[in-house]
Amino acid sequence: MTQVIGIDLGGTAIKLGRFSEDGICHQSLTVPTPQPATPEAVLGTMTDAILQLNPVENAVSAIGIGTPGPADAAGRIARVAINLKNWHNVPLADWLEAKTGLPTILANDANCAGLGEAWLGAGKHFKNLILLTLGTGVGGAVILDGKLFAGYQGAAGELGLITINPDGPECNSGNRGSLEQYVSVQAIRRETGWEPVELANLAKSGDAKALEYWQNYGRYLGIGLASIIYILTPEAIIIGGGISAGAEFFLPQVQAEIQQRVLPSSREDLQLLVAELGNQAGMVGAAKLAWQLVQ
Repeated sequence: MTQVIGIDLGGTAIKLGRFSEDGICHQSLTVPTPQPATPEAVLGTMTDAILQLNPVENAVSAIGIGTPGPADAAGRIARVAINLKNWHNVPLADWLEAKTGLPTILANDANCAGLGEAWLGAGKHFKNLILLTLGTGVGGAVILDGKLFAGYQGAAGELGLITINPDGPECNSGNRGSLEQYVSVQAIRRETGWEPVELANLAKSGDAKALEYWQNYGRYLGIGLASIIYILTPEAIIIGGGISAGAEFFLPQVQAEIQQRVLPSSREDLQLLVAELGNQAGMVGAAKLAWQLVQ
């Protein structure tokens, strides 16, 4: 039975899993990301880990990788990798194919998380969905008709960088007042001095200020999602990332904003869901990416 390997390349850990076509993970492995995480060092670590997961010749037929930054449209080159040293236009797919003899494809890690949720997680009953990852930054993925939409040069789906306030805080992208500046971990710290988990715990205990903060948070998120809904009219919006653990405190307000701002014809039957796969989503989605090479 042929299988594929999905790899989630992160700044501190590399997660690998060997999957069959039905989504069963037959073996998984997590190894520390080498420090400094230069392309050559990561390639060596990844190759060794792949050999551990693929001990039987011809058991694995392809490799998919999620990288922390944009890949090119063909899924061959890691254009930039955030928190990894000296990653600029690294031909990672070519390198791994030369080392392993297996066809390899790359995608941005948020795109892989979206594919993972669409395949085995909260999005498995939908063909058209978006994933928003609420973490240190705000990433996104767009799945249209069951396929990842990567755009002309492979960089589509940067949902956290849409503008919701033209005069808002400056963003690393060069934008001002992007959605990320209102709903990321960094934004929560800047506004409150608290970590998201601490704010969620305060809200659980009935703290009025924390509850009010999450209401405002939900309002900003709903405003951002309204624009995205008008463009893509997804069947489902999946909220992932670390902040989604506090979703009970902000999702009702998100829903209220969407109902107020979006015409019924554009939000008919829209589901607002919390991601199910946690930090496995990137690895699962990378495996799904690999299956697309094989099929």
